[in-house]
Amino acid sequence: MKKYDFVFDGNEGCRLDAYIAAATDITRSRAAAIIAEKGVLVNGEEKAKNYRLKTGDKVKVEIAEPKAYHAVAEDIPLDIVYEDEYLLVVNKPKGMVVHPAAGNYENTLVNAVLYHAKGELSGINGVMRPGILHRIDKNTSGLLLVAKCDLAHIDLARQIKEHSLTREYEAVVYGNIKEDEGVIDAPIGRHPVKRKQMAVTQKNSKPAKTHFWVIKRYGSFTHIRLKLETGRTHQIRVHMAYIGHPVAGDDVYGPKKVIKSLGGQCLHARKIGFVHPVTKEYMEFTSPLPSYFTDFLEKGIKNG
Repeated sequence: MKKYDFVFDGNEGCRLDAYIAAATDITRSRAAAIIAEKGVLVNGEEKAKNYRLKTGDKVKVEIAEPKAYHAVAEDIPLDIVYEDEYLLVVNKPKGMVVHPAAGNYENTLVNAVLYHAKGELSGINGVMRPGILHRIDKNTSGLLLVAKCDLAHIDLARQIKEHSLTREYEAVVYGNIKEDEGVIDAPIGRHPVKRKQMAVTQKNSKPAKTHFWVIKRYGSFTHIRLKLETGRTHQIRVHMAYIGHPVAGDDVYGPKKVIKSLGGQCLHARKIGFVHPVTKEYMEFTSPLPSYFTDFLEKGIKNG
């Protein structure tokens, strides 16, 4: 348990949750949760998160230590494209979270892989992300590499860092892209205001580069193929929104009116290629477009 005692001497009218977040270096949403859990007193009394502080207010904060969690094995069906004693290539369905985190400790890909591999996974990323080398979003489907031992993890992680690992996607995006192909070279970092989102920004960002090719145009939408040169969080979604062609169904970076039938972005990690960490053979795998994607191309795109 961490305990803090503050005497407010800032700008009159500052919200309680905003002040606690800044003073204790936690997120504002976490501060609001602590207030709701009765972990905050102002002048000895409980206050709402939107309470406006006054000079001289005495603020007591108690923050409970986070519980320690370990990912547990769960008997969840997996679509395994390739497996040997060193690694797995898994085809993740839309809607599945890759690894346990706050709010999602069960029914993740890691829970499923732990069961399948009988716990034999690389431990480099700790107990919550064993074997995980890279991620795709919950509502992105497609291929993922999983390391079953540390040797494989180290070598494959090196390939990812050196950008020698092949990662290709297909997506449907809003609008008609006029160019047949293009490159988006724009740095990505945390959104300056919406802290759960990413954005193209020069501040506290990392280089990001995405290549794209048009497969077919559908008037109000374009079916494209993409290749990642870097692997930033939400990279494709952020880059396509940045050039005015957000991914269809994206409820974060796309239009406010989302395409509900898609249940998330129309984005599929279709191809992955790498040099095997032991045999040194180049291996490449592809995944067919899932039904939600093909159904949208055949039927839903007319109503999008």
